[in-house]
Amino acid sequence: MTVESIVTDPSLRMALETSKQAREQAIALLDLSSGYSSTNEPSREIQLQISKQQKILLAYLAQLRGSHRDAHVGARETKALTAEARQEVDRLHLQLQNLYYEQRYLQGEISACESYDHKYLQLPLIPVEQFLAEHPEHSDADEVALTIARIDHEHAIRLALEEQRQGLLKKKQGLIADNKKRKDDLANLDKDLEKFIDAAKPIQKTFEKVV
Repeated sequence: MTVESIVTDPSLRMALETSKQAREQAIALLDLSSGYSSTNEPSREIQLQISKQQKILLAYLAQLRGSHRDAHVGARETKALTAEARQEVDRLHLQLQNLYYEQRYLQGEISACESYDHKYLQLPLIPVEQFLAEHPEHSDADEVALTIARIDHEHAIRLALEEQRQGLLKKKQGLIADNKKRKDDLANLDKDLEKFIDAAKPIQKTFEKVV
């Protein structure tokens, strides 16, 4: 596996290519200047070629330094983006965990509601068939709406019965008051009779003496 097959980033591939060219240029420059020494100076033409090759090498090196600087900046930016992405992933993971917890909580609440012994189930509601026969306007209602309508119907009936009970209670209280008044009148009459009898005793004794 070659380096070119591993590195896919265009800027890094360009840096590798520049590095390769700089290496080849450095080798060529060494080959060109290796045959000369301080005592055996090259000709003017060779010196111009060496100078030209040095400039090319320096250009490659400058390009490499720029690529290195860009790669360093890009690496820092990539690290920053990676850190931000990691924070976002952590935030989403925490949010997902919270959603799982909320889901389990809601499922528990739903199960509790479904198994709860609702008081309305103990109400003596009339059968559905009878209710629909008496109130056909609810024939298309769903189960929840139909149950609410039946409860409202039962509530209305109980209110009417309570009103009747209150009326009968008032009537009963009126009858009790009348009976009490009659008892009081009878008691007063008894007292008056006793007084009359007591007052008539002397007269009775007088008649007895005459006889």
